[in-house]
Amino acid sequence: MQLHLDRSLKTPLYLQIKSQIRQLILANELPPGFRLPPERKLAASLGVNRTTVVNAYHELVADGLIQPHVGKGTIVNPLLCAEPFSLDHFASSNSELLHSPVQPISWQNFYTKQSERMYNPVLASILDEIGDEDQISFALGSPAGEYYPLEEFRQISQTVMRSGNWQAFEYGPTIGHYPLRKFLEEWLSLRGIRTQAQSIMILSGSQQGLDLLAKVLIEPGDYIVMEEPSFLGAIGVFKAAGARILTVPLDQEGLRINLLEQILSRHRPKFIYTLPTFQNPSGTKMSLSRRQELLKLAYQYHVPIIEDDPYSELYYEGQPSPSLKSLDKHGHVIYLGTFSKMLFPGFRLGWCVAPPPILEQLALAKQHVDLHTSTTTQWIMTEFCRQGLLDKHLLTVRSQYKRQLNAMVTALTNFAPPGLSWTVPEGGYYLWCELPPGIKAATLLTKAAEKKVTFIPGNAFYTNSGGKDRFRLCFSRHSETTITEGICRLCKAILEILHQPHPVLPLNRPRFSEPLV
Repeated sequence: MQLHLDRSLKTPLYLQIKSQIRQLILANELPPGFRLPPERKLAASLGVNRTTVVNAYHELVADGLIQPHVGKGTIVNPLLCAEPFSLDHFASSNSELLHSPVQPISWQNFYTKQSERMYNPVLASILDEIGDEDQISFALGSPAGEYYPLEEFRQISQTVMRSGNWQAFEYGPTIGHYPLRKFLEEWLSLRGIRTQAQSIMILSGSQQGLDLLAKVLIEPGDYIVMEEPSFLGAIGVFKAAGARILTVPLDQEGLRINLLEQILSRHRPKFIYTLPTFQNPSGTKMSLSRRQELLKLAYQYHVPIIEDDPYSELYYEGQPSPSLKSLDKHGHVIYLGTFSKMLFPGFRLGWCVAPPPILEQLALAKQHVDLHTSTTTQWIMTEFCRQGLLDKHLLTVRSQYKRQLNAMVTALTNFAPPGLSWTVPEGGYYLWCELPPGIKAATLLTKAAEKKVTFIPGNAFYTNSGGKDRFRLCFSRHSETTITEGICRLCKAILEILHQPHPVLPLNRPRFSEPLV
């Protein structure tokens, strides 16, 4: 399958790929059942980012021309060769009935506007990269598998799955397994969050919490407020719900309160969404004074706050600031937490702390989605936490991730070309980087893919057109040696774009702070 891309055209590359494959299919040069190249292989052969090919394939699937098949890859739709359907065996032998070929349904004609808003090629591409050993990915924000407490979970699982313990495999209450909610009540109280088990809902990951809150709180056209840049998963959920997103930029202390007040005075947003502690993607930690000012504004304008807090337990310097929920005296904060970043994401366990009226509505919405979160995983997690293993595990990963953070900062300091800058967070998973003038992250992504290294370009974290000269690096998934190699490759890619014939290795300084020791 020979494709030729013309980068001088205004037509996007993914549409050029789509158009050429479409022509080959319609000309029967790619017959029904033909297996298309894997997305990554085609991207490499064309010298484009894998997301470009993902988008092209997505368009062809929507047109009914190709179909993804588990275990087979992506193939040309077999129905394109459907034979005329004959009713001869129902008619007399002397009659002949002519029938047109059955054409595949153009499913895109049935999609709602919400389904169009849900499409997120960046998120899909990140998740598809899991398990790909052919490249160094700094894209996925996930714990390192080598630190998973597998032996402890194996022993606990065997105990939970003992003969006769049928309760661990039954349906459960929508709000969640009571012993796990009771543990969270006590665990959160040590972090200043005073709540009760009946005000806590167990979620299938905190991402589900965002989805449920959007279902309960947002009508299409409603205003909401987000800091910018912000978590791309939240942006996707709120856009899919039809929200009109108002953004407030960040500085070194977090969300800029003076600009937020201007927005609140002009609009009546349904809520403010924020990640105040080790923000994704910037790594920023909102100062205590800003947190207090934010709560004051929420009270003044009677606006709820959704506090997303996946990273506060992953601190590598000092102590994290108190959560907004712990400072909230008037019930304005809805708090989301998760085990995914502390332990492992495959269990899909998170929680929401909210006032009873909101929790009741969330429970009704959750019943329509999955009835309840997996009973078995809740039982296993409860025993793990009850035995004190969560806090023990957190001590381990804080030490390990601190070393990996330092390894990435050191590699950047050693290899970065002039003009590349970055922030060093006190916790979380991410370094937020700014490219030298004149370089776009999308251009770097293509060049870096040639060197088998990847990241997330900054525009994915903006609702409009910002962040084109920014990118996010995640340091949590790789060893110090792999991090160093990956940063070396990335910086070589930047140097090639800058047309510097020989790499220079200046001593570069991070923007806000030094490497941790």
